[in-house]
Amino acid sequence: MSKYLVVVDMQNDFIDGSLGTPEAQAILPKVIEKIKNFKGAVVYTRDTHDEDYLETLEGKNLPVEHCIMGTEGWQLQKDIQELQISGHGLVFNKETFGSTQMAGCLQGIDRMASIDEVEIVGLCTDICVLANAVIIRTAMPNCVVRVDASCCAGSTPEAHACALQAMKSLQIEVVE
Repeated sequence: MSKYLVVVDMQNDFIDGSLGTPEAQAILPKVIEKIKNFKGAVVYTRDTHDEDYLETLEGKNLPVEHCIMGTEGWQLQKDIQELQISGHGLVFNKETFGSTQMAGCLQGIDRMASIDEVEIVGLCTDICVLANAVIIRTAMPNCVVRVDASCCAGSTPEAHACALQAMKSLQIEVVE
């Protein structure tokens, strides 16, 4: 059985930086344990912006500088980064909510050696987790796509709950 874990945007800015939340801080130990105990391959996404972020469409709609390439806030949280380095998991930098590059890579692997399931954890449930889950579900329509809600946090608890409901409607399995 071929399984992949996608760890979405577990970066300093989303945990305790410019867009950090208590909920993001609370899931950190669970995400670390999930990565350590996962029986399969692990890949990571990293939200990545340039210095001109505030001039982009996203920056105009969310005018909070975050995940500027090369900054401490852009880095994966240190314990997660150590796991990524020691496990040699691929990191996909993405300049928007979802990573078509990561989904395309998984789709290519799936064509060569069937992937049975993709599990997703990370931040933020209502933005990047949702976007990546939908992209993967679209790219791999016969693969089980699962989101572990206990290892995700949204921009608000209400937005988290809404996103989980939306994903269920799209036949993405949500484990509460």
